[in-house]
Amino acid sequence: MSLEDNKAMARRANAIWASGNSDKFDDIFTDGYLNHQEPDIAGGVSVKNLEVYKALLAKYHSTFTDSRNEVLMQIAERDWVATRWRFRATQSAEYLGIQPTGNEVTWTGIQIDRLENGKIAESWDDWDKYNLFAQLGLVK
Repeated sequence: MSLEDNKAMARRANAIWASGNSDKFDDIFTDGYLNHQEPDIAGGVSVKNLEVYKALLAKYHSTFTDSRNEVLMQIAERDWVATRWRFRATQSAEYLGIQPTGNEVTWTGIQIDRLENGKIAESWDDWDKYNLFAQLGLVK
């Protein structure tokens, strides 16, 4: 796989969070995929396997509708791709005890993906949890 192919796969992994995206997990991630979240939504650090990651994405899609993602920058080297991204979405369902606001929220983050045989085997996500929480009224 070329560096451009790897970057394209990382963009697909990012775009799977967008509303209406019909891409298939099996086409993007290896069976043994691991996703490292820091910070995790519940606090601290977590590692999610593919099935737990799919459930996280399903919960996100039911909570944040009209979700759009934008790739701001990518850097690739060997089997690694770093992607800086921005998400925009509308909070349409209860989230961490906050009733639906109908407000659009925006947050950024960085995902670093490691690829194996053309698919993503492992990711490290670091996102601006504070900014999202502030927009939802969870922190001041």
